[in-house]
Amino acid sequence: MTIPIPAPHGAFLQARRASFGDPMAHAIPSHITLLPPTEVRGSDLAAIVEHLRDVARTESPFPIRLRGSGTFRPVSPVVFVALAEGIGGCERVQAKVLSGPLSRPLPFPYHPHVTIAHHLPDDVMDQAFKELAGYSADFEAWGFSLYEHGPDGVWRPEYDFVFGADDSGVTGPGRQPVV
Repeated sequence: MTIPIPAPHGAFLQARRASFGDPMAHAIPSHITLLPPTEVRGSDLAAIVEHLRDVARTESPFPIRLRGSGTFRPVSPVVFVALAEGIGGCERVQAKVLSGPLSRPLPFPYHPHVTIAHHLPDDVMDQAFKELAGYSADFEAWGFSLYEHGPDGVWRPEYDFVFGADDSGVTGPGRQPVV
């Protein structure tokens, strides 16, 4: 479950991730994670989709401001673009998503961010940190997406959940409506 980074910012950050040699750059669209990869049974999907629709229905769009870079090293080999605004909105939505049928403990405290380098040599991680230290982008979080991990290793959005959507269904840009 993620908040997608919209164009042109998402494509730019994905290209930067690829430029650092991150092998996952083309398999994972740029995003802010709400729930890390979670395996679910197909029979549970309908309840999960209904839960996510309920979460989205109670929320409103909120601004996201990306500013500069950060890292989780030495705890985790990740360099990321930081959020300067929208942290509280992400935390609120994440807490709601991580309830009901998706309730589970997480291995780390939640820290919204956009990964730009992961499991790369230290000098490359340092380069990514430096090159994106001055990065900035502003956009509105319109909702969130449920992704599926394909057999080819690529994560693709399957459903979009639009904040504040009514009972007529949840739709998103070019995805399956959730009705």
